[in-house]
Amino acid sequence: MTYRVCFVCTGNICRSPMAESVFRARIAEAGLDDRVEVDSAGTGGWHEGDGADPRTVSVLESSGYDGAHTARRFLPSWFSRLDLVIALDTGHLNALRRLAPTPEDAAKVRLLRSYDPAAGDDLDVPDPYYGGMDGFEECLEMVEAASEGLLAAVREQVKGRVA
Repeated sequence: MTYRVCFVCTGNICRSPMAESVFRARIAEAGLDDRVEVDSAGTGGWHEGDGADPRTVSVLESSGYDGAHTARRFLPSWFSRLDLVIALDTGHLNALRRLAPTPEDAAKVRLLRSYDPAAGDDLDVPDPYYGGMDGFEECLEMVEAASEGLLAAVREQVKGRVA
């Protein structure tokens, strides 16, 4: 049975595609790519059909990750097929929990940086869109740091499932 994870930010062109690409690489490195499906979406549909922001692509590819991406909007009907919905900041977390059709679906929503013990109380990944490349590089660092803890949590969930 496939375990499904979806990363969500605002427009699905910066933070969530970055998290999707990094986590997909972690899943492949862990040998779980046949058991875990990873994708991303935005809370809004402003960029549906667009590729990732060129700065996102540049930072990803210069770090050895895949930069291919097509933006889409998160739909409430997806909750039924997802195991985990990862919000990139508290605004996304709140929006997703409001969209959730049931309390069980709302409980599937977590903040990405909650998986990084070094994050402390600052669990938001700042939106790099209106800044320079340094914001995109910082975003990648935060995503990579949280991905290790997220991988451990997902590995634990997948271990108990029938393949």
